[in-house]
Amino acid sequence: MMPTGSVSGKEHGAIAADIERRIADGVYLAGQRLPSEQALAEEYATTRARVRTALASLARRGVLVSRPNSGWLVQVGHQTQTVGEMRSFSQWAAEHGREFGGRIVRRERGGATAREARLLGIGLGEEILRFARVRTLDGRAVMVERSTWAPWVLPLIDALPDDVPSLFGALDFAGVRAVLGDHRIEAVAASSEDARLLNLRRSSPLLQVSRTTATCDGQMVEVAVDRYVSDLMAVDVRAGDVARTLLSPRE
Repeated sequence: MMPTGSVSGKEHGAIAADIERRIADGVYLAGQRLPSEQALAEEYATTRARVRTALASLARRGVLVSRPNSGWLVQVGHQTQTVGEMRSFSQWAAEHGREFGGRIVRRERGGATAREARLLGIGLGEEILRFARVRTLDGRAVMVERSTWAPWVLPLIDALPDDVPSLFGALDFAGVRAVLGDHRIEAVAASSEDARLLNLRRSSPLLQVSRTTATCDGQMVEVAVDRYVSDLMAVDVRAGDVARTLLSPRE
């Protein structure tokens, strides 16, 4: 499809507007990869640099997203949760009719740090388990979960296979009724490991949810940090659900 005649050879703003019009008209669908920068440059009779500037401007507005080895894709609409009803990843995915999975990519035992001991309510240096796990949605890696587990659940966690689809489901089956507790939500930049596990560029924006998990009677199970790709998750805040917090330096 040829661009509108007035767009050819124009500035990047006109190119961006024409590409956005095509998305609105359904020429480019959500999740679809756009033609290469070179192909677009030839189509618009301009330079790749100008096309790249146009695409970057659309990415800043959340219209497009750039993926390593995949080029520029039309942004998929966010899935949301409200702050007052945060659920586990598996519960959230199942309620949206999505296929979820996961794989533990690293397990390591060690002594609890002062912060871990305080959050888990255990002694300094007590043996804990830390792991990193990649979560998938409809076959796509969308979140890195880093968890630290209390000593009393280590035998249960150790016995689980790396590809267990739902840790909370497995714990529930074993008689551990775990519920999510406090959450802290922040925007962060992808680390080198995040980028490798999620197939992103380093420093890509991620939504980070720091959380705690305990049993119904208050016994701590884990502390965790989940990092979601930015085009997957949004959090709705309703009046009265969240208090303003003055951010302090990280511990």
